[in-house]
Amino acid sequence: MKFIHISDLHIGKRLNEYSLINEQEHILGEIIAVINKEEPDCVLIAGDVYDKSVPSAEAVSVLDKFLSDLAKTNSKIFIISGNHDSAERIAYGTEAFKRQGIYISPVFNGTISKIALKDEYGMVNVYLLPFIKPVHVRRYFGENIETYTDAVKAVIDSLNINESERNVILSHQYVAGADRTESEEETIGGLDMVEGYVFNMFDYVALGHIHRSQSLGRDSMRYSGTPLKYSASETKDKKCVIVGEMKEKGQLEIKEVPLTPLRDYKDIKGTLEDVLKGENKQDFVRITLTDEGTVVDAYGKLKGNYPYMTELLFEGRKRSVEGRSAVSIEKSHEEQFSDFYEFINGKELTEEQKAIVAEIMTQAEEGAE
Repeated sequence: MKFIHISDLHIGKRLNEYSLINEQEHILGEIIAVINKEEPDCVLIAGDVYDKSVPSAEAVSVLDKFLSDLAKTNSKIFIISGNHDSAERIAYGTEAFKRQGIYISPVFNGTISKIALKDEYGMVNVYLLPFIKPVHVRRYFGENIETYTDAVKAVIDSLNINESERNVILSHQYVAGADRTESEEETIGGLDMVEGYVFNMFDYVALGHIHRSQSLGRDSMRYSGTPLKYSASETKDKKCVIVGEMKEKGQLEIKEVPLTPLRDYKDIKGTLEDVLKGENKQDFVRITLTDEGTVVDAYGKLKGNYPYMTELLFEGRKRSVEGRSAVSIEKSHEEQFSDFYEFINGKELTEEQKAIVAEIMTQAEEGAE
């Protein structure tokens, strides 16, 4: 069985002030092109189809077009809901979709869907596990479900899996060891973490939720990542779709097919003068300026050259104040100013600058007398 694994489309997402609808339409078209070229038996979409539980009409229209294009392929389509999705909205029309070869996870009701496929090597069972929390599972499996690991394990243990056959599961959870990015929601202390051993009986685990493509301990348990870069922490990531082929049980071949966005997302660092000379003028960019002195109207100058600038930072301007105050009232005005300068810029005043500050303070004091 040949499959394509994608996840975290986040249709309708915005990058700061910018709508990504055009970029998402483009990348979904690229995914369809990969599907038509690879001709997989099935496509696995592991959650967070939408960016919001109540998607905009525009986002719904984009997904509608994507599903229509998917239905025209010869692939079976499997979709689960993620933490950003409304399970009820994603599951709407599931019976009608089945007639088109599109299988969508229903709202969790204590069990999960299993779809049995057959190829020349035997049976392949595909399980659709939508995003779940302990509270979702507790009502069906009792009060002993305390952690996310407890929740997922309880559901999987109830499936009566035939381990002599090949088994695939779609799951939208944070699995221990995964490398997160800035664009994901995090639970304090990693309380949403699921231990990977709960998936041991599956021949392929198609994960969603983490935005960086990666495997976890074995090639057969992996995140496909987002098809687009959704934060500056992803600027160095290579976005792709996962293409896998399962033959006899235990035999799996994996490859990554890269995706080319309409606009890339770059992280640019340098002085204002150097940055203004740079390229990537039509890409999304996060810019960090390294100028030592005050920069007049940096935002206005850069925005004219980089219309898709998402963030402007100044190196050294962000300092931690943990354990001490920024200035001390017991110090002289010159010392307080020196501390403030170091706090803002991350370095001390030069001797020449200290002399200038001392002269200004003296003049100010004389004028106040």
